[in-house]
Amino acid sequence: MLTMPPGFGSARRKQLLDLPPLGVKGRTERAREALAARGADALVVTDLTNIDWCTGFTGSAGALVITTDTSVLVTDSRYRDQAPAQLDAAGSEAQVRIDSATFDTVAECLGGATKVALEADRIVWADQRRLSEALDAALIATTGLIAELRSVKDEAELVRMETAADIVDAALRDCRHQFVPGVSERDLALMLEDQMRAAGAEGPAYDTIVASGPNAALPHARAGARRFVEGDLVVVDAGAVVDRYRSDMTRTFVVGKPDDQTAEIHDIVTRAQAQGVAAVRPGLEAQEIDRVCREVIAEAGYGDAFVHGTGHGVGLDIHELPALRRGSTAILSPGQVITVEPGIYLTGFGGVRVEDMVVVTPHGCRSLTKYPKEPVCQ
Repeated sequence: MLTMPPGFGSARRKQLLDLPPLGVKGRTERAREALAARGADALVVTDLTNIDWCTGFTGSAGALVITTDTSVLVTDSRYRDQAPAQLDAAGSEAQVRIDSATFDTVAECLGGATKVALEADRIVWADQRRLSEALDAALIATTGLIAELRSVKDEAELVRMETAADIVDAALRDCRHQFVPGVSERDLALMLEDQMRAAGAEGPAYDTIVASGPNAALPHARAGARRFVEGDLVVVDAGAVVDRYRSDMTRTFVVGKPDDQTAEIHDIVTRAQAQGVAAVRPGLEAQEIDRVCREVIAEAGYGDAFVHGTGHGVGLDIHELPALRRGSTAILSPGQVITVEPGIYLTGFGGVRVEDMVVVTPHGCRSLTKYPKEPVCQ
């Protein structure tokens, strides 16, 4: 039977009260500098998470116009009160325009801009055509302009992410007695999420993965009705949200005593992951972390069983820049938060993934996730 520990989360809820304030001062100016480097004199931001990062606005509709000397958030009347209050609290320089005809107002705010950058992977075709018809300006497709700026976190962002990681560490510790025959994947996932919320998290950072037995061979399996049996590998991939910022961690457990192959692949993945984390440092190409992890697994004879990239950035979104995979030319920088998560997946048998979320420091990295990596819980 699943039981909630008494008094769970009270200390961690208190921790949430001590979070330093988030501020966006200077972010719009950084966006202008990146914009100038791309040869444009205005930017229309349509990705809502990018708008949040730039201004502090968390509404579900809007566009942000950044020119060489102004910034304007255009949204509708639902956010008449919320938008000015959030921008003021965050220290945003942006003005607010309330108008249901969003893109007509966007075109007006662009004024005399001659080269307008659009978020090519976010703006829809109809809105792009509307701006093209309304403006006497060249439209420039950009990708990653705000995302690259977002990848480097400030101290207030890091505190929120580490708090989210602490909540998951604690929730998993309090669930360790549940890795026994008869408990279902869905039961464990729900308990983890309940405990995250009890500790003050807004909720899970993504659909919590609990994958047991042969399901553990599926990197993004959904928690289902399958019940644990003796000898199962159980992959648990969980994150929490604290004040909009996310955490990400994976551990792999064994129900009962591991057999030889289970112990072998868990050891290989744990070694690969440790070497990947040890390699993290500023100035390194992100793909090098992937190479280090992949080499350990390939040398052990399981190269074909490592079927995904080694990691990714985390922040307001669970998947951000940089990508840690083959071919990634991104250079690691201090303040970036990344995952290192190699795995081995054997169809019909199960799988192992071990993941930490680390922040790049001036001389290496620091792990924000701290739960032990030993596979046996009893």
